[in-house]
Amino acid sequence: MRVPVGWLAEYVDIPAGTTVEDLDAAFVRLGLEVEEIHRPEPVTGPLVVGRVLEIEELTGFKKPIRFTQVDVGEGEPRGIVCGAQNFAVGDTVVVALPGAVLPGGFEIASRKTYDRISDGMICSVRELGIGDDHTGILVLGADGADVPPPGTPADAVAGLDDVVIELAVTPDRGYCLAMRGIAREMGTGLAAPWRDPGAVPPPAWSGEPAWQVTVADPERCDRFSMIAMEGLDPTAPTPWWMRRRLAQAAVRSISLPVDVTNYVMLELGQPMHAFDRDAVTGPIHVRPAREGERLTTLDGAQRTLSPDDLLITDDTGPIGLAGVMGGATTEIGNGTTAVLLEAAHWEPTGIARTARRHRLPSEAAKRFERGTDPEMTVAALARAAELLAEYGGAKVVGGLVDVDSRRPRPAIPLDVTRPARVAGVPYTPGQVVELLRAVGAEVDADGDTLQVTPPSWRPDLTDPADLVEEVVRLAGYDDVPSVLPTAPPGRGLTETQRRRRAIGRALAEFGFVEAPNYPFVGTPALDALGLPADDDRRAVVLVRNPLSEEEPALRTTLLPGLLATLARNLSRGQRDVALFEHGAVFPGGERRPAPLPGVDRRPDDETLAALLGAVPGQPWHVAVALSGHREPRGWWGPGRPAVWADAVEAARRVAAAAGVELTVRAGERAPWHPGRCAELVVGDRVVGHAGELHPRVCAALELPPRTSVMELDVDALPPAPVPTPPRVSTFPPVLIDLAVVVAEDVAQVDVAAALTEGAGELLEDLRLFDVYTGAPIPPGRKSLAYALTLRAPDRTLTSEEATAVRDAALAAAAERTGAELRG
Repeated sequence: MRVPVGWLAEYVDIPAGTTVEDLDAAFVRLGLEVEEIHRPEPVTGPLVVGRVLEIEELTGFKKPIRFTQVDVGEGEPRGIVCGAQNFAVGDTVVVALPGAVLPGGFEIASRKTYDRISDGMICSVRELGIGDDHTGILVLGADGADVPPPGTPADAVAGLDDVVIELAVTPDRGYCLAMRGIAREMGTGLAAPWRDPGAVPPPAWSGEPAWQVTVADPERCDRFSMIAMEGLDPTAPTPWWMRRRLAQAAVRSISLPVDVTNYVMLELGQPMHAFDRDAVTGPIHVRPAREGERLTTLDGAQRTLSPDDLLITDDTGPIGLAGVMGGATTEIGNGTTAVLLEAAHWEPTGIARTARRHRLPSEAAKRFERGTDPEMTVAALARAAELLAEYGGAKVVGGLVDVDSRRPRPAIPLDVTRPARVAGVPYTPGQVVELLRAVGAEVDADGDTLQVTPPSWRPDLTDPADLVEEVVRLAGYDDVPSVLPTAPPGRGLTETQRRRRAIGRALAEFGFVEAPNYPFVGTPALDALGLPADDDRRAVVLVRNPLSEEEPALRTTLLPGLLATLARNLSRGQRDVALFEHGAVFPGGERRPAPLPGVDRRPDDETLAALLGAVPGQPWHVAVALSGHREPRGWWGPGRPAVWADAVEAARRVAAAAGVELTVRAGERAPWHPGRCAELVVGDRVVGHAGELHPRVCAALELPPRTSVMELDVDALPPAPVPTPPRVSTFPPVLIDLAVVVAEDVAQVDVAAALTEGAGELLEDLRLFDVYTGAPIPPGRKSLAYALTLRAPDRTLTSEEATAVRDAALAAAAERTGAELRG
């Protein structure tokens, strides 16, 4: 909403000395955000009102040229050359005299042009910097109009000194989309007297109703008012002062009847529509549209209507989309002399649905969907009739049509101490009552409970909390103290939160950088991973209104987003990248459809249970992706490239941070390389996979060969056992190296498990330190070398005891894996 300060001053007695900055601060205090302050470009030097006395048409030039005599209040008229044709003798215009400097640094001087001396310039709107219209001269008024005398300084007349404050009005403050509402707010904010432009009683129009009107759905239109006028001069121009205010409000001037309805909308907040009365056939009906009906609106578009749309119709069919835009068949034209003026009160949500359905965000719809004042329909008609009579010569014929089915608004009970309790400010009962009455509400006190009836222009006030907010707002948000609330006692983070933070911290300490991604995925990303058609990760949950049509589903794996981030970093010059992400995934599968509850009441328990039952599972996963060097190269050596084992080690770090023991064994799952994929197992459950990406996947995603990744289901990890302190023995350990030969397809983890079981309680630590193939090891076999640490808690082990432990471990490995002692 654009608020010209000069227009505001007509309704509010702004205190002397109040600057634009003071008004800005007052708006902010009232909860109205100031988006921008528009100041006209300065004009220096003599700029005066002039009256055209004579016009001489010059011939012999390529375009029409006029030489005019203009009275500028100096005794003798000035001769001025002008190329515009839209003014006549007797018109009042704005004249820039020699010495004036117009916006853009355009200096005015007396000069010879077209064989005449031009002693000044008659100005257009664009030349004065107050609009974009350059089709003709700015005419302030015709001969006989109420205009300033020649020689009057033109700055104020043309609006060159009028600052416009642009406000961002929130949806609950629709009454501030009009000067009436802004004046009420500023009168309260500045503690200054103000005048309500809508409080003027309408005239008593007599006679039969001007038109027959029926309303089929009073719930969606509880008041419909109309008057008829005739005798309108179709050539009557819109007065300059009105055109200027419309331009300041960013509304284009069209014709006098249309401009008047727009002006009244800006002034009183009541959108109106003017029909060409001669084009309306038969009675007017307000009804819902029928399926398949069509209407050509004023913008020239033919619209197919929905039964949810509300229409204004006559015997020919739809003539207006109620509350949004009129129809083309009854549009005011250049020859219109009789009009029907309509002002109504529409149900806000229906107008909002219609405007969005047809993508038609008109100024009228913007106000109706926020809620207008139903008391203003007749007042707006009276104001529009007054302006059309004064400037267009029209007169009202017949009586007022006013179909009114409104019900009284219920009173809201409010504990008079509630605002003080909510804000922490000691508002007195008298102060609460005074502020609520300043809003416009009727307040009846009944002990400590107030019965508050909101004003008609505030449909947003429906609950006691709304009234509390109004009290706090008008008293001043800056009075509310900044006091931090006392934190309630609690148990800190949950076990799940601690585990997730520990995992993220462990990976960050291991050299990985966290890279969160949007949780959306598309079919091409799953295709690039080479997932089989029956893979459970292809069963996705589709989003009804996705941010991107290319990614319409919720992710079932973290890998697409993480690998896309890895590729993006590599494409921008990064060579050694190690990333991780942890977050929810959304496995699909068969689910019950979710109900769509209304917004008018809280869903019942059955509906809530159905909603929760339709929500997909959201297990928490962690994934890593790395490429390039894991250890940097330098003077100390060539470095070490990242390999599949680094992804496996990342999984071990995750398991250690979660407090569980992880087992690694060979596996196979897309998108990993079949021969370089490890299954991550906890107990007997596979919780993830790690290894090297398949070469085809690397090629599809434009990643370097041998890129390694890991993904693990954190929620599948069992709770960590209660930690127990390690046994500390004062006796020395016995260190034994043991090398065994096994078949190449035997997993190292199986050999280590057999050795551990065979060694028994005296084994303190077991570590693999060498893997060897080649002579003298036979083909198809490999050598595994382990370091065993043995220790007893109560004695020093003898060599015989150590040998017995080693032999028992070897025997168990031989029995379970076919291991042989390497000679």
